[in-house]
Amino acid sequence: MKLPTPSKKYLIVIAGPTAAGKTKVAIELSKYFHTEIISADSRQIFKELNIGVARPSEEELQQATHHFIANKNINTYFSAGEYEREVLALLDNLFNSHDVVILCGGTGFYINAVLNGFDEIPEVDAQIRKELNHQLETAGIAALQEQLKKLDETTYRTIDLQNTQRVIRALEVSIGTGIPFSTFKNKKKNTRNFIPIKIGITLPKEQLHLQINQRVEKMMQNGFLEEAKTVYPYRQHNALQTVGYKELFSFMEGKTTLHAAVELIKLHTRQYAKRQLTFFNKHQDYTWIAPTDISAIVETIEQQMQ
Repeated sequence: MKLPTPSKKYLIVIAGPTAAGKTKVAIELSKYFHTEIISADSRQIFKELNIGVARPSEEELQQATHHFIANKNINTYFSAGEYEREVLALLDNLFNSHDVVILCGGTGFYINAVLNGFDEIPEVDAQIRKELNHQLETAGIAALQEQLKKLDETTYRTIDLQNTQRVIRALEVSIGTGIPFSTFKNKKKNTRNFIPIKIGITLPKEQLHLQINQRVEKMMQNGFLEEAKTVYPYRQHNALQTVGYKELFSFMEGKTTLHAAVELIKLHTRQYAKRQLTFFNKHQDYTWIAPTDISAIVETIEQQMQ
């Protein structure tokens, strides 16, 4: 193994679509570089979600030290802004004893938060806007204005408070990121004390779709429906307004059959994988490599360290 240049710290990002094989790659790299893994998955952080979010198995977790896996409660509000702050604090600690740390996951919003912060106004979960529009219909604009005053008084004092679209926009960003909307107006360049090396894990479309379908079948065999029943009381939570759980909730509410729900999970997961690829392809500095080609991944990383 070629060691990194002294004093330089590297964050190896392993990104890509769901079911592509990112976890196994990250574990192999953690062994090679004798380091630890930080999860960049917005749902695997919750203790109550396991089968439905394809959390690493106990065997996988024992092979390498993982962070941000099952470390939050489902009823705890946790934003991308909070994720950024907590991960950067963890990295400061890990870089005291490691020259290389691995960030692995498919939540591009979380990865970008760690790498770049929020120089630009980010996209946030569409469910937040739906909930705010529902509040507007049921409680009126005054309730939203009061909420904005608490979260971002600067914006509250400077925008037209009768413009419902602007109030909702400021609120959804403040809620979704955990950072006041007004902060994004500064456009201040974020600095990082590490050098990112970005690896995208890729598979042929047919193979990826096959692995997605097989994973869904295995999840159902492993008790995904039973898990969905245990978290049904929290179904309004953003983490459960996503692929897998919402389809099973529809079955539990008698809106569809179990077979139809499972087929929808497969379809929606394939569509989600396509959106993930679109997101990561917007960033041209990813090097895309098959998950089985560990030697090529290591070679690419070491070349970028030179």
